[in-house]
Amino acid sequence: MTGELPRIGLGTYSDTNREQWIDCVEAALNAGYRHVDTAQVYENEEYVGRGIERADIDREDVFLATKTVHIDVPGPERSDIVGSVKESLEKLRTDYVDLLYVHWPAGCYDPETTLGTLDELREKGQIRNVGVSNFEPEQLDEAREILDAPLFANQVECHPYLQQEELREYAAEHDHWLVAYCPIARGEVFDDPVLGSISEVREATEAQIALAWLLSKENVAVVPRSTSEDHIRENLAARELELTEEEIARIDGIDREHRIIDRDYAPWN
Repeated sequence: MTGELPRIGLGTYSDTNREQWIDCVEAALNAGYRHVDTAQVYENEEYVGRGIERADIDREDVFLATKTVHIDVPGPERSDIVGSVKESLEKLRTDYVDLLYVHWPAGCYDPETTLGTLDELREKGQIRNVGVSNFEPEQLDEAREILDAPLFANQVECHPYLQQEELREYAAEHDHWLVAYCPIARGEVFDDPVLGSISEVREATEAQIALAWLLSKENVAVVPRSTSEDHIRENLAARELELTEEEIARIDGIDREHRIIDRDYAPWN
């Protein structure tokens, strides 16, 4: 692999009550998480940083990821990106992030300028790894051609109803991570008969089954979002759950193409 990544991270997106992420991040790290995922447009980096600071964990033991370049922010120019990353580091109370993603290949995203700036920030040590988010194979090919740094990860929506086989194969072939957001389909897995029947046999929740299925795939990590300490612990426990080949095949066979995050500016539209 391009580099080590804790395969279960805490996703931190929310529209409201952003301050809750102080307690949630602290609880997750103290429970055993070592990967925290945020973004500039989530407007919670300050609280994520405070949560990391409050946890009984050294900063260097936390894999911290954030994202920049989202449609019309921070802007298309190198100076816009440099300034926004500086602001993120200040809010996160850190000198570096372990991974910086390009949030969307749209709007103010300019491949040469954006990726060239990320290369520069990596050389300066402000970011350890460069990633992208919501990229399709065409955009991934272009990014890999432009970047000097190895492409570390592509974060995309991925769950039993949007299995992303092509992007998972691409990640395995080109040796980067596919990081799955919305890995439990925002709770829709709890009503699924296939996952429900497996969960009864395995005495695990449908969410744990969905996460274990994703973790059975090569080069895949997950960042489930949770604000409940019980669910935070349950999600982490999914890494200990090994599904059988038959169980994996049953979930593989779910015949749906259901996308939850579907923007007009997305590269698949």
